Amino acid sequence: MDKMGIHFNVWIVLLSFVLAATVTYSALNLISQVSRSTGKIRRLWLISGACVLGCGIWAIHYVGIMANRFPAEVNYYPGRSIISLLVGVLFCYLAFRITSVPQLKIWNLVVGGILLGSGFSAMHYIGMSSMKIATRIHYDIWIQAVAVILVLVSSYIGLLMFQKFKECAGFQRWKLYSALFIGFSVTGLHYTSVKACHFEYNNLPGSKPFFVETDVILLMAFSLAALLMLAVSAGAVFLDRHVLERMAYQDPLTELPNRHGLERYFKDEFFESRSGAVFIVDLDRFKSINDTLGHDIGDMLLQEVAVRLIRSVGDKGKIFRLGGDEFLIALPDCTLEGAQEEAGHIMHELKEFYRIQGNELYVTASVGISMTPMHGTDRSALMKAADTALYTSKDSGKNKCSVFDQEVNRHQLRRMSLEKDLRKALARSEFMVVYQPKWDSYMNVTVGLEALLRWRHPEHGIISPAEFIPIAEETGLIVPITYWMLHDVCSQNRFWHKEEIANVPVSINMSARMFEDGSLYDVVAEALTCAELEPHFLELEITESIAMHNMKETVAQLSRLRLLGVRVSLDDFGTGFSSLGNLDEIPVNTLKIDQVFIRNSKMHSKKAIISNIIAIATHLNMEVVAEGVETPEQIELLKSLGCRVMQGYYYGRPMPVHELGEWFIANTAAS
Repeated sequence: MDKMGIHFNVWIVLLSFVLAATVTYSALNLISQVSRSTGKIRRLWLISGACVLGCGIWAIHYVGIMANRFPAEVNYYPGRSIISLLVGVLFCYLAFRITSVPQLKIWNLVVGGILLGSGFSAMHYIGMSSMKIATRIHYDIWIQAVAVILVLVSSYIGLLMFQKFKECAGFQRWKLYSALFIGFSVTGLHYTSVKACHFEYNNLPGSKPFFVETDVILLMAFSLAALLMLAVSAGAVFLDRHVLERMAYQDPLTELPNRHGLERYFKDEFFESRSGAVFIVDLDRFKSINDTLGHDIGDMLLQEVAVRLIRSVGDKGKIFRLGGDEFLIALPDCTLEGAQEEAGHIMHELKEFYRIQGNELYVTASVGISMTPMHGTDRSALMKAADTALYTSKDSGKNKCSVFDQEVNRHQLRRMSLEKDLRKALARSEFMVVYQPKWDSYMNVTVGLEALLRWRHPEHGIISPAEFIPIAEETGLIVPITYWMLHDVCSQNRFWHKEEIANVPVSINMSARMFEDGSLYDVVAEALTCAELEPHFLELEITESIAMHNMKETVAQLSRLRLLGVRVSLDDFGTGFSSLGNLDEIPVNTLKIDQVFIRNSKMHSKKAIISNIIAIATHLNMEVVAEGVETPEQIELLKSLGCRVMQGYYYGRPMPVHELGEWFIANTAAS
């Protein structure tokens, strides 16, 4: 029985090292995409990287075997070869998965290094066992153990280097170092392990090692497998760079960068300059074009707008589409004066007419501007500031350019805070009702009350209705608030009747929102029934704008309420947009003269308007109430013009229930 060692082909050894390093670099290039992905895409990158590394190292293992000059002819067990491949891929996947978590800890690296090194070792020894050779292989245990430990340590160090570049998708020197290190450890394990093997044979013809021709064919096959893995890796990177990246970072309609592209630009480039400007550009009346001409025309218009923005901005900045008809323009190295000048140029460019499929379209744009570092030093702050400035432009009539203003921002922040608190105010019983008397100046008695809503904020105290009512109107919260107020006022009025404190109708202001779903009659009837209050003791106040909006439906609902017995008054008469030709069609009992006329009643023109309103009401058999009466002179003028019922601070300010009881004691109420 003889023993024979193994001889190597040096050139193939070098080839296997180059292939190992190249395959590792390709795999790590794929794994570096993981930190930028989520869900199934993240899992796809992990599997791709594991397959490339596992299959590549597996192929290189057999290339390494081909580099050896064995003392006998070598064949292979296909099943064991496949098992070694699957083991390598599985362990690579587990190692990459453990070390690709967002919050990496030392134990992740240790476990990942052990898994990766164990996978390489298991692949190697299963691959060695797949060899069919007419000899017995003996391993030097101590050298094999050292080789395995070295590959485990090398795998850990390679993964540690990987953390230096895991968020970098392009070339990075630490990625190259890691690939070289892991490639060296894999080839080192293989050749150290094989070199430490001894082959026992009996009656082997000749003693000279040989390399048969079939080995060349296998060498080519495994090399092609490694090259195939490289091709897969290169294809995946190409797909990511030129297809997936375009899909992820570019708006398909305008071909401008989208929000993801915006985040990357601000992270990598924008803040390199000392100052800069951010514009948010929003098209005015774009929705009406979409609604009337269709979304296809709207899309073509957006494409044309994008072309004009690119032409206008040029190389001075970068343009992004945020969504819908909203664009963002980033101008690095830009002063405030330069930003305002550029915004004016953009607005002028965009308002020129557009000819799209035979349609001549005109649109304008509103622009909000924020500056860095003045208004923020990060993307989020600058976009928020520009959005606030855009809101100011829209609110002041559109087709305007506004620079972020801190005072306006404070106002909007307060508004947002109030809106948030307003949603909880009803449940927290923060609303209260105050009442202002209506006084008959001829009889010197109270003939009615107006119920007014107040909000007792736990932090800010009493919030003005002028501040919170518009928020409630806009959000729709005015509807449940009005429901509550109807029940509260009706119950309170019924209590006054029972206690014989007052026996007068109480009026409540109605919002246009209350007429939208056609349920106002049922709501009012329910409140009256629950309070056991007769309908003529409730009066609903509406404004001219409510009456004229969807007039047919509004008149129908008011007519039903009038038949029920509920009174209706037209508030702030003379300040809205109603036509006198429609006044006789609106089922109202009372016209209320707005306080703007009363306050300036010394003016001849205002006196003439008051006189005409009273005359119109008289001829239409309507009552008249004058609001905002504060002086004896105003009272005398109104009485001389024929107005007897008045409301204002002269007779009584709005009072909570407990104060109103004292006021009733001091003033005789009509019964």
